[in-house]
Amino acid sequence: MKGRVLVGPDDVRDELWVVGGRVAYRRPAAGDVRTVRGWVLPGLVDAHCHVGLDRHGAVDEATSEKQALTDRDAGTLLIRDAGSAADTRWIDDREDLPRIIRAGRHIARTRRYIRNYAHEIEPEDLVAYVGREARCGDGWVKLVGDWIDREVGDLTACWPRGAVEAAIAEAHRLGARVTAHCFAEDSLRDLVEAGIDCIEHATGLTEDLIPLFAERGVAIVPTLVNIATFPQLAAGGESRFPRWSDHMRRLHERRYDTVRSAWDAGIPVYVGTDAGGSLPHGLVAAEVAELVKAGLPVADALAATTWGARAWLGRPGLEEGAPADLVVYESDPRADVRVLAAPSAVVLRGRVVG
Repeated sequence: MKGRVLVGPDDVRDELWVVGGRVAYRRPAAGDVRTVRGWVLPGLVDAHCHVGLDRHGAVDEATSEKQALTDRDAGTLLIRDAGSAADTRWIDDREDLPRIIRAGRHIARTRRYIRNYAHEIEPEDLVAYVGREARCGDGWVKLVGDWIDREVGDLTACWPRGAVEAAIAEAHRLGARVTAHCFAEDSLRDLVEAGIDCIEHATGLTEDLIPLFAERGVAIVPTLVNIATFPQLAAGGESRFPRWSDHMRRLHERRYDTVRSAWDAGIPVYVGTDAGGSLPHGLVAAEVAELVKAGLPVADALAATTWGARAWLGRPGLEEGAPADLVVYESDPRADVRVLAAPSAVVLRGRVVG
């Protein structure tokens, strides 16, 4: 690769070589050389994505393959699959598909989540199911922290404090981190004080909770491209659940302020699209642009899908000897993040694939 190789926010090099599928910064002694020119970033990260899932539940392998290829061609080469009802382990054997870090299947309260998505259980079974998914996943477990309670007519927390404390402790004992879907405010303090590692969406994050998140180092994955759908969801539920609809609109209205306040306080923020439910795949560039619109500096928005996200997930970037997973652009993404939507080349495991 010749051009500008963005190894890190402050580490820019002129050349990168791919030798045996791995990154090298010294020209190989011999052999055919194919030159690719442009601005190079580590393969992008979508830290909240659902391969193997659509709005109705698990999908077949052919559909999962299309989802993964769509993400790959958009430059997403590392996915944290934040819950899927499908077994996608076969993807690990495909050299042409993105790498996936799985969180197992969602764990939700009975009748308190999207049908066919989750293990739907009661609090007394939470520890056992967390243990099961910790063993099935790749170091993550996904809880549904809140959802609409039809009797209340609004979002409420799904789990009592004692249950989440015991469940998170069990996951940590087994070497797994825990994340939770949370739209509203009510569940957040209990989850963070119980030791959770990450919160998905985090639209309910308030000024009084921000210092707690920052102190505990709890990351958020805002999925702003998904939060953009809240007004439509609210309109659809207005007649049956007006209180919930109003709540969803308020969460949507303050979404950018919420993310900017979190970032200002030092809370780690990462890119996630929530693709695979109702949203299409391949939206990582749109989510980075949303983070910039929310007020994150461009360098930090880029880090949230490249260097920072890879370090958070324990995967290498463009270090010497790392797998050559990278994306090439015609212009500097630090000048305009919209270039992320049009990669000129995608290199996965050292091969040009898109």
